[in-house]
Amino acid sequence: MGASKSGAFSADHNEMATLFKALSHPARIAIIEYLIKVDSCICGDIVNELPLAQPTVSQHLKELKNAGLIKGNVEGTSICYCINESNIEKIMHFFQAITQHLEIKKKQCC
Repeated sequence: MGASKSGAFSADHNEMATLFKALSHPARIAIIEYLIKVDSCICGDIVNELPLAQPTVSQHLKELKNAGLIKGNVEGTSICYCINESNIEKIMHFFQAITQHLEIKKKQCC
């Protein structure tokens, strides 16, 4: 296995790659969609929404939290999760820049 070349890229490139890597599993996409749908911090309801065992859901939540896509607050014996809006906005801005570039290119191309 080759050495990682992530040091050759900017901090912004590495941050975006971390965010996208965290989104690279369908269960994590489903978790993000669910958190957006309920629009509030939730504690244990996620397990009931996915066809996965509780330890598997916990691992996916951990990956999303480590990447900074969700936030978790300890309340009693459980952790309540919600969307980390600032990092979702970074992803949104990334795709907006691509979309704007494509719109400009579309007008210039045959």
